[in-house]
Parts: sequence; C-alpha cells; structure tokens
Amino acid sequence: MSKELKPPSVIVKFFSVTLVKWQKHHGRHDLPWQMSLDPYSVWLSEIMLQQTQVATVKEYFLRFMQKFPTLKHLARASNDEVMSLWSGLGYYSRAKNLHACAQRIAKDYKGEFPKTVLELQELPGIGPSTAAAIASLCFGSREAILDGNVKRVLTRILAFSGDMTSSVQVKNLFQIAQVLLPDKKSDMPVYTQGLMDLGATVCTPKKPSCTTCPMSKICVSHRNQIVETFPVKTKKIKRSAQSIWLLMLRNAQTQIYLEKRNAIGIWANLYCLPAFESDEKLLESVPVQYRKKAFFREPFLHVLTHKDLYLHVVEIKNAKPLLKQPGKWLTPAEWKSMGLPAPIRQLLVDESKN
Repeated sequence: MSKELKPPSVIVKFFSVTLVKWQKHHGRHDLPWQMSLDPYSVWLSEIMLQQTQVATVKEYFLRFMQKFPTLKHLARASNDEVMSLWSGLGYYSRAKNLHACAQRIAKDYKGEFPKTVLELQELPGIGPSTAAAIASLCFGSREAILDGNVKRVLTRILAFSGDMTSSVQVKNLFQIAQVLLPDKKSDMPVYTQGLMDLGATVCTPKKPSCTTCPMSKICVSHRNQIVETFPVKTKKIKRSAQSIWLLMLRNAQTQIYLEKRNAIGIWANLYCLPAFESDEKLLESVPVQYRKKAFFREPFLHVLTHKDLYLHVVEIKNAKPLLKQPGKWLTPAEWKSMGLPAPIRQLLVDESKN
C-alpha cells in the first residue's frame, strides 16, 4: 500500500462497480430491516448490530418494531419498557442512547431523522460509521462506512498494514474508503449494503471464501496468500474477572426483591438482585437475626466480551421485613416483563421452574 493513502487506480475502477453488481445478485436481501429504507428501521438495526451477530439481532429487531413501530412510539415509551425489550442483548448503554436519541429527534427534528452525517453524529449513540450507514442507505449520501466488517474487507484487499488499534491508521483507512465510493449517488444504498454483506458472508474473520469473492482478482492479500493476517491489530484487550455477590430475597408469596441499578456501570438502569462487592458487604446489609438463614449457593460464571463475571448468590427465604430500600417485590409475571441482566433473568427463570 502506498503512503499517499490512495488505492491503485485498478482497484478504484473495479471495486465499487463490481461490488454493486455482486450485491444485487449475491448479497443479502431478506434481512427484516431491508424491507424498506426507512431511517428508523436502518438506525435501529445498526445500533443493535454493534457488537452483536445478525442471527441474534433479528428476533430483537422484530420485537422492537412490533412494540415501537415508529420513532414516535419509541420516544414516548418509558425507560423500563425499552430496557425490558433489550434485556439479554447486552451492551445496555446502547438501549439508553437509543431511547435518548429517539426523544431528541422527536423533540428537535419533529420526528424526522436529519439527513447529514454531521447532524446525525450529534445524536446520542450515533458514531461516524452509523451516521454514514444511515445517510448512505437512506438518503444516498456519498459517505463511507467503516465498521469492523468493512475494515476487514478493505485491509485485506489493499494489504493495508496499518494497525487498526491506532486512531491515526483508522483515519488513514477511512480516507481510502472515501476514494473507493461509487460516482453515482443512486448506487450508494446498494454499495453500502454490499460492503456489509461481503464482510458478513464472504470475507469472514476465519476461513474466508476467497474462491467465491468478487474481489479476488484485485485482492492483494489473496494474491500473496496472507489474507488472515489482516486486519492488523497489535494491542490485545486483556480479559479481566470480577466477583459479584447477589442477595436473593424471597417472601412467603414467592415474590423476589429487585432493585433498579444506577445509570452508570455494569447492568446500568436494569432491575437486579441487590449486588455487592463482597460477601461481607452483603451480610452487613442483612439484619443480624437473619444472617444465619443465609444460604450460599455455588457461584456460577457469566462470560462477557472482555470480562468473566463470577456470580455468588446468597438466598434468604421469608425475607420481606429485611430491606427498606426503594426496591420492588415482584411476582414472576411482573419481573418477566422488566429489563433484567441476562444472567439474572436466566437465574430467576430456572428458579421459577423449581
């Protein structure tokens, strides 16, 4: 790759034209958010697809659209309604920003999405690539997207050796991505979708299908048989571990005591069993006369992207008088409709079967 940050002319001429043709015949056309180029559905899918696989997102997307068919419906919803539908999808700050963004558009833009990348990036939870995806797919703007899939596709085709953990190198790749855009504005929606499809179905992280890739003729890394060395990422995020002690309080009516967590930190804004950093802190919250009733269960592991959570459940039955905090005593029918962290929901579901 040259230092001028310009791809070879043969690649520029071949790339966009070929990608548009390929997407029309071989790309994905059955994803639920592709049924229209409505900015609301495109935006919702783009937020859900951050750090999450398509197969998982489909179900959540359909549930959201059924409950909140328009942006105004979402803007009028309560935080608990949004969190309840998002429960289990992870990265809960996305749901918080999603709700805030809908309210902002309803208030400041009369419910209509702004059409420029600059305006879109001013909205909560919308970064450069998401803004470009909305602008190009819905409004035909000549804007380059640069999510994880696209970085992989472009770095392989160009054998771009810049470190993708470096903001400078990402900016360099973005400049190149802008050069590769099609000349015709009308091609932008198909082109952008084609990039997404190529990265998701052909130019995959492991065992890419180079023999069926429409870019194999111009792909530098394929020609040199070094495809899987790209993209280059020198900094590896270290995994960490955390232990959390959870207090499971039951009363005689089979209700469970849950508290709403703070707006920051793990499981923000979700309902959860009271959580503590140690067993000592947990027991300090329980009146002395009830501590002997505390039953310590075997801890279980919940794996996040970069962290292992070791969850220790301490159960106390017939516990209604124990706490005076502003939580809620909830029946299974009630907590099932609320926003809960995935491991807490699964724990309570398993408990309700016993």
